[in-house]
Amino acid sequence: MTGDLPAPSTPAMPQFAHRDPSQAAFWDERFAHAFMPWDAAGVPRALREFVAADSAPRATLIPGCGAAYEAAWLDAQGWPVRAIDFSPVAVESAKAQLGPRAGLVEQADFFTYTPAFALDMIYERAFLCALPRNLWQDYAGRMAQLLPSGGCLAGYFFLKETPKGPPFGIAREALDALLTPGFVCEDDRLVDDSVPVFAGAEHWMVWRRR
Repeated sequence: MTGDLPAPSTPAMPQFAHRDPSQAAFWDERFAHAFMPWDAAGVPRALREFVAADSAPRATLIPGCGAAYEAAWLDAQGWPVRAIDFSPVAVESAKAQLGPRAGLVEQADFFTYTPAFALDMIYERAFLCALPRNLWQDYAGRMAQLLPSGGCLAGYFFLKETPKGPPFGIAREALDALLTPGFVCEDDRLVDDSVPVFAGAEHWMVWRRR
């Protein structure tokens, strides 16, 4: 699919049958073929630094979790955490990868999911840019619904306009317009340890719920 952007080290893209990223089958097919150029294969540095600097654990949701490395790591730090993905194949892969922490991962649709506990934080990593642009307003609205005043949407945002996707990059001005009705940006810094598909345009950001 021409909208997918493989890292330079990845093998040639398979001939995928599913072309609509709003459908679970699109992601099932890519996980089944291990075609995941967005996968950082670990816990990125800015998240580690954020957690180390925080004074108390935050109850956290990870939507579009993929392999869910961060869920296992946050749980090990004593943070209440749940990770969700609507792709059954992604969830199966994450559960296998997490082993004894497999229960942290659920198959669910972010737009209808009700967390098992009150949230303090939602962690963003390659979720917004996986969504077709016609779902972005719904994304912002659901984030605002799930987080209480003072809660935070923290993580990585792909700040680069792209003609096709996924990943569907977003300009900083467009992200501001999307999130500022419900959130205030408290941190924004370019990171230097991105996977190739996001290199040079991935920002660590913290958005505080108004």
